[in-house]
Amino acid sequence: MQNADLSFILRNSWLVPALPLFSFAVVALFARRFSEKAAGVVATASVFGSAVAAGLVARDYFRIFPPGTDGQALVPWSIEWLRYQDRLSITVGVLVDPISVLLMVVVTTVSFLVHLYSTGYMRGERGYGRYFAFLNLFTFSMLGLVVASNILQMYMCWELVGLSSFLLIGFYYSRPAAVAASKKAFIVTRFADLGFFIGIILLGYHGFNLLDGQHPFDFITLSSPASLEKLAGATSGFLGVGLLPLAAVLVFMGAAGKSAMFPLHIWLPDAMEGPTPVSALIHAATMVVAGVYLVARMFGVFAAAGDALLLVAYVGAFTCFFAAVIACTQDDVKRVLAFSTLSQIGYMMFALGVSSAAHPMGYTASMFHLFTHAFFKALLFLGAGAVIHATHTSEIWKMGGLRRKMPLTHATFLVATLSIAGIWPFSGFFSKDEILLSALASGHHGVFAIGLLTAGLTAFYMFRLYFLVFSGFPRDEQAGHAHEAPLVMLIPLVALAILSVLAGWVPFSDFVRFGGGGGFHEEGHALVAALGTVAALLGIGFSWFLYAGKGTRAEALAARFGALHLVVKHKFYIDEIYLFITHKIIFRCIAAPVAWFDRNVVDGGVNLSGWCARVSSRGLTFLQTGQAQAYGAWLVGGSIIVLLVAWAARL
Repeated sequence: MQNADLSFILRNSWLVPALPLFSFAVVALFARRFSEKAAGVVATASVFGSAVAAGLVARDYFRIFPPGTDGQALVPWSIEWLRYQDRLSITVGVLVDPISVLLMVVVTTVSFLVHLYSTGYMRGERGYGRYFAFLNLFTFSMLGLVVASNILQMYMCWELVGLSSFLLIGFYYSRPAAVAASKKAFIVTRFADLGFFIGIILLGYHGFNLLDGQHPFDFITLSSPASLEKLAGATSGFLGVGLLPLAAVLVFMGAAGKSAMFPLHIWLPDAMEGPTPVSALIHAATMVVAGVYLVARMFGVFAAAGDALLLVAYVGAFTCFFAAVIACTQDDVKRVLAFSTLSQIGYMMFALGVSSAAHPMGYTASMFHLFTHAFFKALLFLGAGAVIHATHTSEIWKMGGLRRKMPLTHATFLVATLSIAGIWPFSGFFSKDEILLSALASGHHGVFAIGLLTAGLTAFYMFRLYFLVFSGFPRDEQAGHAHEAPLVMLIPLVALAILSVLAGWVPFSDFVRFGGGGGFHEEGHALVAALGTVAALLGIGFSWFLYAGKGTRAEALAARFGALHLVVKHKFYIDEIYLFITHKIIFRCIAAPVAWFDRNVVDGGVNLSGWCARVSSRGLTFLQTGQAQAYGAWLVGGSIIVLLVAWAARL
């Protein structure tokens, strides 16, 4: 399709990421000249404009490719960025297809509501303008990643997402815990991104040689059947391993780091040290969903790579269950939600992993859950922020009785809790059941069983959180004096609550599917829905039994499983294992010898050359006295010696 045939907004879809980038520049440069209110208004208005533009892009795209038809990938805008040679150049462009349109709408909508909420939550905070500048940069980075037309452009924005999260997690830079958390997130994801970068190099190098001058980094090229057929037959040069399996595993390493999959999950719980609205944006629409989007964007490569999708499925399923178990024991409201995010991202990952090019239902289910999860998870975090704002604590055992103190926050939080628990008619019920159905229909019965068990655990720990925060009586003086949040914070809660109900009723498979397939099957749907609902109701019932009262039953149960409960509560001591490995093994056994070699051998060699120069120069000082008569004597003496040597040579 020619660009001239496209609507104005599709031809200028670059405006979606450009508006928050422009706002970032304005707010960052002039934040000190702005009033506090003006910085928030400019930043929020720009993201609202971006959300409107994203909605118009979606409208016009689905006019061209109506729901139920196969949507094609369009690149309505691109410019040349780097030219290496005639056959190899890199462009910066905007790729518009079903999943990029989906993410544009989700990211801009959630980001706008987070910006609006932040104008109230962050009021009076030091660095108010700096906060909104960073929030705009975060939004631009994620949108740039979403619309990237090639993998190098995505990698650029991928790293900008990491930088933005570093700046926002460490926003309270006077707190040592916040600084440590921002560094931890940055370092862990950098290790993962190294694998992603090597995977890009492999695909680019072999693609340039095999694809006959086509652009090897472009997603349209990489996802075409002809290109995949050529790449599938190539070897990587590493122990004879195929190119696509190795590249897919390396790319997944980057996705696992960004989406905090086990064992690279350790940064996400500590990221709660940032402001609560930042946590909402990270968990709902930006950083952690970037890894899922990367696997979905390169699904053709993964599907052609043999067993690479099995790795995605097993890592996702294990993370899903592992994080849910830990969430059952956490006492900080934001950490419960953090491990909840890990578990839900695990659902999305294993849904992609159980898919294939021939049976891509899990692909659609994964994107569906990404869509619904964005709204109810943002609502959970913003609701938690309202509670923390009112009680000045994040410890759930210091809350209680907030249902009467904060009725609107309670109602919206309950909507999100029911949604993530998978209760009909809330959105989480529909998307989670489609994931379970995709695992069962594809023959991955073990993954299905883990997903079903995790569904029960999810309902249990989320209603544990709900009962301890909102039911009963206040257990702390601050909770007793809690009050409802300001209106500017309540409006996003209500909007997200409405979306958390309605999002599940969207005929999603008509909009997003892979290769013309992936529509949801009716066969087995009733059975899976019934099993999922029973698991959720059992989880809610057990949670009510333990926590709806004073919590004494829960304390007795924890005491009975004392050692096991302690291990789970300390997150299986994985952080401590990492610290032991880094400090006792890497630092002591590797870094210390390298440092000694550097100081004594490398620096010693340089110091030795300097010492030799100094010693030899001292000898030369006897020849450089500055006395003309001495120089004359040396000249005469030297001339006599030369003449004597010449005379002796002629004898």
